[in-house]
Amino acid sequence: MTTALEAQQLTVSYLRERGQTALAIDDVSLSLDAGQVLAVLGPSGSGKSTLLRAIAGLEVLDAGRVLWNGVDITALPVHKRGFALMFQDGQLFAHRSVASNVAYALQIARMPVPQQRERVAELLALVGLEGFGDRRVTELSGGEQQRVALARALAAKPRLLLLDEPLSSLDRELRERLGRDLRRILVETGTTALFVTHDQGEAAIVADRIAIMMDSHVVQAGSVAEVLEAPATPAVARFLGR
Repeated sequence: MTTALEAQQLTVSYLRERGQTALAIDDVSLSLDAGQVLAVLGPSGSGKSTLLRAIAGLEVLDAGRVLWNGVDITALPVHKRGFALMFQDGQLFAHRSVASNVAYALQIARMPVPQQRERVAELLALVGLEGFGDRRVTELSGGEQQRVALARALAAKPRLLLLDEPLSSLDRELRERLGRDLRRILVETGTTALFVTHDQGEAAIVADRIAIMMDSHVVQAGSVAEVLEAPATPAVARFLGR
């Protein structure tokens, strides 16, 4: 496989009280092959969301580089990276219909309206919301809203999809069902994705590979089976409930 994303020795710090600094992520490196899904798994406060934001270009790096297909994009603005982000709350436009939400990126790109309609219909069918285009997003359940958010994120065919705990606000049964659907959709579309979660069940369902973050570091990375069945340290084993 071709390596798509390389994060090399990323470090991000933040200011604490009394002018002191602390490291959100410390010398973190990882890579992701084209078409694969990598889950960054770890407890709250481990730095996994900061890592995602750093790769997206939303955090200022103290050190390190981000490469895409071997090209250094560290200094490239967020809107020029060709990445899409999906967050826990979906961040949908409440005043827009489902179809209008999904079409947002296509409207920004000035895609002709007939092609927009065709692409939106294709995406709504893909996420299981065929026929929902005219509904207000405020009329949808939480799971349906996350499906709309996923369709919107995929609309412009991003080079990399970044997902920050997109299922964590849902109940467990719905999380598992939507997690399986998310895996199917990412595989069907051949999307390269980085998926942040604190739930190892979600990681096992959605991802090809897992990177474990603890205390601002990546402490283990490998296939889902390698990581879940053979924790590298006692701390990782405790986190995984082994």
